[in-house]
Amino acid sequence: MTDYVGALRLGVNIDHVATVRNARGGAYPDPLRAAKLAQEAGADGITAHLREDRRHITDADIDGLMDVLEIPLNFEMAATPEMQAIALRHKPHAVCIVPEKREERTTEGGLEVAREENQLAHFIAPLREAGCRVSIFIAADKRQIEAAHRIGAQVIELHTGAYCDAHSEGRFADRDAELERMREMSAFAHSLGLEVHAGHGLTYETVKPVAAFPEILELNIGHFIIGESIFLGLGPAIAEMRRLMDEARD
Repeated sequence: MTDYVGALRLGVNIDHVATVRNARGGAYPDPLRAAKLAQEAGADGITAHLREDRRHITDADIDGLMDVLEIPLNFEMAATPEMQAIALRHKPHAVCIVPEKREERTTEGGLEVAREENQLAHFIAPLREAGCRVSIFIAADKRQIEAAHRIGAQVIELHTGAYCDAHSEGRFADRDAELERMREMSAFAHSLGLEVHAGHGLTYETVKPVAAFPEILELNIGHFIIGESIFLGLGPAIAEMRRLMDEARD
């Protein structure tokens, strides 16, 4: 495939607006209001993860998002029959299959596609037939990328958590090695015809090196943007992330 630098999209994950709401109960802060503000601030899409334990986003949130959004919804979910049924009922623009463990605070790593290849291929087939773009959240690993390609995923999202953790902990050799691995694997995935996204743990300090990879077409960022919005406001927090992404791309 021809190498190119495409426009870089920003997907804003609103899960942790719901986390704050659910900490106390009630209706505030409202994730739907956050999604609409993000849309107005220039987000290209909204990401929401409906976990099996409903610890943040709820079924009602997904219903509301499908009703009010004018930009695409990226529906993150585990590969379970319950979540498949919900996705097939709503038919969001994109479905991102992620690993999920009840005891984890947040998604800890990429999906093990190669080990569950046959099962995942059958799981995503109805989603593709319903018109959803299917994305697989994986580590920057050649074996997993090849498996994602074989099962018919249209998109992979590279897990950037190890890179971000190494940076925040001052393990700069590990950080640079992770970054190089992502660079190589984003190019490899692109060569297979997969669209490449990335996300998890990205901040103002860590976003630019990843945004500079020409094969990556979308970054999905949530926790940091929602955290910064406490101090800056959601619109300015998104605008600054967008500025850094565009600067890296230029």
